[in-house]
Amino acid sequence: MEIIKKTVLFIVLLFCTAKGFSQNNDTVPKIKKDSTGTPRRAVAYAADKFAIVRPLNMEYSSVSPYSFSSKTPNNSFPQGRTNSFNQFKISANYNFIKRKTWLLGATAGYRYTQADAGMTNPFSGSPAALNENFHHLFSSVNFTYFSTLFNKRAIYGSSLIVDGSDQHLERIKGLLTGVILLKANQKTKMAVGLALSIDPSSGLPIIPVFTYEHKFNNGLIADVTLPKSVYLRKYVFNTARLSLGSELDMSSMYLYNLDGTRQRYEYRQVDINSGLVYEHAIGNFVITGKTGMKFTPQGRLFKKEDSFNDPVFETKPDPAFYFNLGISFNPFTFLKNNNK
Repeated sequence: MEIIKKTVLFIVLLFCTAKGFSQNNDTVPKIKKDSTGTPRRAVAYAADKFAIVRPLNMEYSSVSPYSFSSKTPNNSFPQGRTNSFNQFKISANYNFIKRKTWLLGATAGYRYTQADAGMTNPFSGSPAALNENFHHLFSSVNFTYFSTLFNKRAIYGSSLIVDGSDQHLERIKGLLTGVILLKANQKTKMAVGLALSIDPSSGLPIIPVFTYEHKFNNGLIADVTLPKSVYLRKYVFNTARLSLGSELDMSSMYLYNLDGTRQRYEYRQVDINSGLVYEHAIGNFVITGKTGMKFTPQGRLFKKEDSFNDPVFETKPDPAFYFNLGISFNPFTFLKNNNK
């Protein structure tokens, strides 16, 4: 999921070159700078679009009980049941070097997962009860470069990402990203890009990305960032925004001592969260509430040195109801007076 998150960061930085701009043609105006030469609208728009690039973001999520099927490459098991699945996430972001054409910053985060489930042990084939707490930590150093390509605004990015658990440092990964703004006027913005993940565990090392935003005359906004999210948004109450749509999320955790050896495993599942999102600005803080249905096409357990495409155990959870409550510090607060 890091590859999608970082790619979205670079795309929304790119989009800001056309944000708030009263032009009706498809040219891209110059980026406004602050006293240090930082592309200020870039950082502001990115902070509005993507929670992880805000200086501080915290959120709690919970999923209703659900059943799931499971199997190994050679066996299928009786249906299991997840009784509770709760997560707490916190992330921080800071750009510590700012120049006219580039930024250098860092991101750090922590995710706590509590899971209680009845299932079949994939190694012994016997019934087992899972009641565990998992800790996942990550950090990255990010370099972003603003340029032009074919007379269009472009942004190139690279990230060095480190993650692990409370027990071990697990992976060092890299990410290279390039995005270009194809269209930018007062109502419509469109960009395309590619992201290359330097990570042996990645199921998709190269991801094409397409982003489209369009403002309708009735105040609705179509906000599409593939493969991350598809939303229809509406600003309400002057300092709030209501959205309907879907977005990708991921749950990942490292597991130890599963088979009586020192082998390390990772369990990873990609979720599609569909429903409503409400955001409300209070000063420099944004309160966010999300609710709807969580769809998980597949979850996989694989050896740490292998990839997501080589699982030793697979699960297929049923759809479940979810809710998420978050708060973030956003000094830019684009939710305020957005339409003025």
